[in-house]
Amino acid sequence: MLSSWLNRWSRNWTTPGALRARGVVGMNRRNIGYISKYNDRRLYPLVDDKLQTKLLCQKYGLASPEMIGKVASQFEVERVVDMVRDHAGFVIKPAKGSGGKGILVIEHHDGEEYVKPSGARITRADMERHVSNILSGLYSLGGSPDVALVEGLISFDQAFAEFTYEGVPDIRVIVFKGYPVMAMMRLSTAASDGKANLHQGAVGVGLDIGSGWAVRGVQYDRPQFAHPDTGHDIFSLKVPQWDTLLELAAGCYEMTGLGYLGTDMVLDRRHGPMLLELNARPGLAIQMANGEGLRKRLELIERQPDGVPVAERVAFARKHFSRSKEDVANVGMAPIAD
Repeated sequence: MLSSWLNRWSRNWTTPGALRARGVVGMNRRNIGYISKYNDRRLYPLVDDKLQTKLLCQKYGLASPEMIGKVASQFEVERVVDMVRDHAGFVIKPAKGSGGKGILVIEHHDGEEYVKPSGARITRADMERHVSNILSGLYSLGGSPDVALVEGLISFDQAFAEFTYEGVPDIRVIVFKGYPVMAMMRLSTAASDGKANLHQGAVGVGLDIGSGWAVRGVQYDRPQFAHPDTGHDIFSLKVPQWDTLLELAAGCYEMTGLGYLGTDMVLDRRHGPMLLELNARPGLAIQMANGEGLRKRLELIERQPDGVPVAERVAFARKHFSRSKEDVANVGMAPIAD
């Protein structure tokens, strides 16, 4: 029994030295070597506050989900019902939230009851209570008072219909000095309650920078070869409009001035690639989803000159970071905190 347990343990864990040899970037190296060095703290509000990010997108002409309205004080909470009256579906989210907390998705409603993607129904009072909780800072960074944003519902591209469960799959690209260096897609599951959040049980799918093909899948830190709810083969996933998505991500460098950045995007069936939000402290689980560490890619980009146009940066990344699915299908990685 002991030998069996040790075999299972050794398949799922490894040593710090082995991780360093694989180029895995840990939290300390990320914070000191990249975030502190390349991200000016005075610029953080541009991405920590989703309302500021939304206004920035409008200024630079980048597509993002429709802004229906905002609720900024407890006196305005009752306005949310009138705000969404003519919208079949909508999303309510905290402007300063993180990790998918506090996001309420409504697929349709009749003015009396509001139906979530899971089929669960809530009342007007439930929705107003949720907005009130957002304003009080229940979901915000540091518990500070917040603003509730109301956005139009995203209709994700049908290419992903078999890869998600009651939620919208999103695409995370790590951008360093304007170069896209690593990407993954997060697929919602029943375990994640329809949210694209890895901590809650979403599937993380590593994406080849060169092509947008899936190269590896993980759920709860373990390899995943099929979507746990739909049964669809993860390795058959290929993201459409990949060039456009990479250029959208890379352009966020000039838009924000942040050198180390996580860009979260969606592919809407009507409007195409759209920017959801930005993160000045992107997590590290993207390495596990890809079966490869970030360090070598980041070191290569540090040696590149400044002032390179977006299209050239994307072409460079596609050339140097492209991999085949066969290269990584059976790679094992130790759990890395997101």
